[in-house]
Amino acid sequence: MKRMTTERNLTEGNILKTMLIFAVPMILGNLLQQVYNIADTMVVGRFLGAKALAAVGSAYTLMTFLNSVIIGLCMGSGAVFSIAFGAKNEKELKESMWSAFWFIGVVTVVLNVIVFIWTDPILTLLQIPEDVYPLMYDYIRVIFAGIIFIYLYNYFACLLRSVGNSVVPLWFLAVSSVMNVFLDIWFVAGLDRGVAGAAEASVISQAVSGVGIAAYTLWRVPALRISREYMRLRKDTLDRVMRYSVITCAQQSVMNFGILMIQGLVNSFGTVIMAAFAVAVKIDTLAYMPAQEFGNAFSLFISQNYGGKKKERIRRGTSLAVGVSVIFCIFISVIVWIFAAPLIRIFLDSPDQEIIRAGVTYLHIEGAFYWGIGCLFLLYGLYRGIERPVMSLVLTILSLGTRVVLAYLLAPRPQFGVNAIWWAIPIGWILADTVGFLYYRKMRKQKII
Repeated sequence: MKRMTTERNLTEGNILKTMLIFAVPMILGNLLQQVYNIADTMVVGRFLGAKALAAVGSAYTLMTFLNSVIIGLCMGSGAVFSIAFGAKNEKELKESMWSAFWFIGVVTVVLNVIVFIWTDPILTLLQIPEDVYPLMYDYIRVIFAGIIFIYLYNYFACLLRSVGNSVVPLWFLAVSSVMNVFLDIWFVAGLDRGVAGAAEASVISQAVSGVGIAAYTLWRVPALRISREYMRLRKDTLDRVMRYSVITCAQQSVMNFGILMIQGLVNSFGTVIMAAFAVAVKIDTLAYMPAQEFGNAFSLFISQNYGGKKKERIRRGTSLAVGVSVIFCIFISVIVWIFAAPLIRIFLDSPDQEIIRAGVTYLHIEGAFYWGIGCLFLLYGLYRGIERPVMSLVLTILSLGTRVVLAYLLAPRPQFGVNAIWWAIPIGWILADTVGFLYYRKMRKQKII
């Protein structure tokens, strides 16, 4: 295969150093991606009040679910690209790129249409309080318009990362994230556009990153241009892309659908708990996000080495990755535990003690177990990388299923209340981790890896 200057070969060199160098730009990129939503939350919370904050927080959960469909499809395709790249199979790589581009693009358009048609039923399903409903409606009707740009960015970002380039996606997110912060302040505080203004700022910024990375890839990376001979939808290639993409999409969607169901239960406890959850989830996501992106980087490391048939490097890399992730997650748990209250206050325009207390309780319970989600991200990445995406889906269902069942069974009972929701989350993580590691040991004994 023609070598490209932007690639990083993950099948050679020091394992830990290779993974970390590759992972750091992905971590920084996701950090910047979170800035979109955090900027919305901070600006809305400080300038528009608690009701608007609750609306944007609930919308964030809904958008995370919708985005997960597209991101999951792109991640699944990225695994196919990475395995082909590791095996140095240019034909498989190019035909997979063409199939994935059209398949995911069609799904994105269909999803966008469906969401616009069903906005009211979706909000009703989420049990949005009457005083929050109009604000959330205004926000999501605008934010939904940016789904096509989310597709463009994630497709090309996953493509570049699959061949070892994790730096370029970071640069485009950096530009768009800075733009989003300034536009947020201008539209909400300057132009008085309300929650719709915060959404408009995000969509414009997403357009910059999506269109920009697509143009860069086609213009500056000739090795990833698809010549006419590869512009065909072969059944076996399309089937492979769809299998990986759909299973990974299902995994991501199940994960976020479970979170969406939890959001609905949280909403039933009123505006204070909604606002506290909205803020705490932002802190939460930001806290363990490096572990999530390290898991995604680890998955591509596994994919390339699996394509290159380097079993010992896979085994060694897995052991090192678990150690790094656990140590990092424990450190972050300590930080969040100590600074929970000050972190929550950052998002509030006034020191609402009820919101702060509820948010601190959440972070003290759930935040003490970040190591659980850190290990789970690695297991997702491992099984996606060795052509067992179904196992990633199984672990997700196990984790989220446990969370949803326990929360809905116990939270309505007065003796448990909303704390049952918070405790259900780490219980689900630990159960899935246990099953995932037992299956890994089984594969080791069978010398599959």
